[in-house]
Amino acid sequence: MARQLLVGTRKGVFVLGRRGRDWRIERAELLGDPVTMVLGERDGTLHAAQDLGHFGVKMKRSRDGGATWEERPVPAYPPKPDDVVDVDPMRNTPIPWNVMKVWSLESSQRDGELWCGTIPGGLFHSRDGGDSWQLVETLWKHPDRKFWVGGGADYPGIHSICVDPRSPDVVRLGVSCGGLWLTTDGGKSWDCKGQGLRADYAPPDQAYERRGQDAHRVVQCATAPDHVWIQHHNGIFRSTDGGLTCTEIRSAQPSVFGFPVVVDPHDPRTAWFVPGKKDQWRYPVDGALAVSRTRDGGESFEVLREGLPQQHAYDVVYRHGLDIDADGATLAFGSTTGNLFVSESAGDRWQNVSNYLPPIYCVRFVN
Repeated sequence: MARQLLVGTRKGVFVLGRRGRDWRIERAELLGDPVTMVLGERDGTLHAAQDLGHFGVKMKRSRDGGATWEERPVPAYPPKPDDVVDVDPMRNTPIPWNVMKVWSLESSQRDGELWCGTIPGGLFHSRDGGDSWQLVETLWKHPDRKFWVGGGADYPGIHSICVDPRSPDVVRLGVSCGGLWLTTDGGKSWDCKGQGLRADYAPPDQAYERRGQDAHRVVQCATAPDHVWIQHHNGIFRSTDGGLTCTEIRSAQPSVFGFPVVVDPHDPRTAWFVPGKKDQWRYPVDGALAVSRTRDGGESFEVLREGLPQQHAYDVVYRHGLDIDADGATLAFGSTTGNLFVSESAGDRWQNVSNYLPPIYCVRFVN
């Protein structure tokens, strides 16, 4: 059973615990500040990334479970050389060389090692628990980065970081819009993978261009990391070879559109999604909130609705708004309308924890 659930919102971090038969909000931390990402490490250390608007991005760390927080360094880009042309090819606007948002934060098996993905598409690495950060220049300077474009955000961003549990030098990234990237040497070199990903928004002759894919979220199975699930802008994809090749799954109901995906840590064929209506609408199909689940690798799907509102529900669940505990049965998701739900039955039934939280950016279990 999960020890805690961290919920990052527009107005702080809310810490939930299980009391009796119910999940309850125990306390609020960093109250009033937008928290775009949270991370709990094995030793109990907590990290929080804040987006303070014109005050900039801030990083906070807690060594005592959130009782107190200390400010830590923010990942920083080097000065942009005068002779470097760095332009978003879709908007034809300069790419800023500064952290606009921390979009992903992950740890690895190595003590103190953290990876951080940002908008505008930079990856940062720390070997000292966030006391210092280094830009991964091999990716930032990769010639194929010039093909990356902004998706929902104005600029490209790294939203998914999957560190292979068998080897911390193997890392997979999801980029919007830039596709699926892989390093097998700890970031010394990178390759764009994901053969078979398809972009229905691109001209037909560019639909399978790997460097332009809008993968909304990329996750890997904890015990079988070669099994990768991708919630793409226009569909669901699955890979059984670590993301080298991907197969499109078209049978999901009520929609193949959405942002989050999680995979069972013990069964790579089982995954959950929060479907919605695309493109510009972005709310649950028919105003009825649902979670879809496959238990056979995408051959069939169940639509899970028990405990979820089935009328006038207009929740959007962001990329990091859905998480699964290590037990494989406890899930949680939160929405932009401040609704938070938990299931301890693999999604069969949902408990409404709160209807009144600020807009939710991410939920994460801490074990």
